[in-house]
Amino acid sequence: MTFKITKATPSDYPSIVRLIQSVWDRLEQKAWFAADNSDYTIQMLETGQGLAFKATEQETGELAGIFMIVFPGLSQENLGRDINLPESELVKVVHMDSAAVLPEYRGYSLQRRLMQAAEAEARRRGFRYLMCTIHPDNHYSRDNVLEQGYHIAATKEKYGGYIRNILIKELEAV
Repeated sequence: MTFKITKATPSDYPSIVRLIQSVWDRLEQKAWFAADNSDYTIQMLETGQGLAFKATEQETGELAGIFMIVFPGLSQENLGRDINLPESELVKVVHMDSAAVLPEYRGYSLQRRLMQAAEAEARRRGFRYLMCTIHPDNHYSRDNVLEQGYHIAATKEKYGGYIRNILIKELEAV
């Protein structure tokens, strides 16, 4: 199979919400994935507080996976606060927020490819700190992210009581 990675458009938002829910429904380890609810996803995308990238299987046109990034600004949810970044640096943080790939499309490096597209967009927009959270036992996502140059900066309770590793990758200052 071959896949095309593109930035999502507003017409893609309902299918992104459905894909996230479908991935959540099929997970064995539900604690590993803090699935964004549809209201949050739509709000982030419609307000420009977030962007999504999608992987589409080229032959069928099927949506295979998505990756969302969120621009937290100075909000209390900014992961930079969890690792004590100075207030002046918080505006340079982007959350590598959600990755979801349907099971039938796993094994094609889609999470990595989607994350790289999101990272390129964050770099283009001048962000310096790429941050994400991963359940400590989710070695699939953790290893994927560590191989891309992230490191674990902290482990904390997040999302209403779930333990998460907080990872960061610092881009070169421009």
